Amino acid sequence: MTSYLHKNVIVRGRVQGVFFRASTRTKAEELGLFGFVHNEEDGSVYIEVEGEQIKIDELLLWLRNGGPSHARVDDIQIKQGEPVNFIGFEIR
Repeated sequence: MTSYLHKNVIVRGRVQGVFFRASTRTKAEELGLFGFVHNEEDGSVYIEVEGEQIKIDELLLWLRNGGPSHARVDDIQIKQGEPVNFIGFEIR
């Protein structure tokens, strides 16, 4: 049985102005994940993602490895959340 999880993720570094949100949406859709991504005023990117643990782990590994080619990820904070049953994955 696979577990369906919800994670709240904050990514810091050079993550705005480098197609980070679009790349994150593409990666999440490839992995069959649901949720959203948006820029924060402090220059970070906030992600809420839901799906199978193994798929979320793949997305988190991609993020830890820097995400899209022009980005630089310095820090990732991850918190467990309660699933809200997102439909699709959107940029907000």
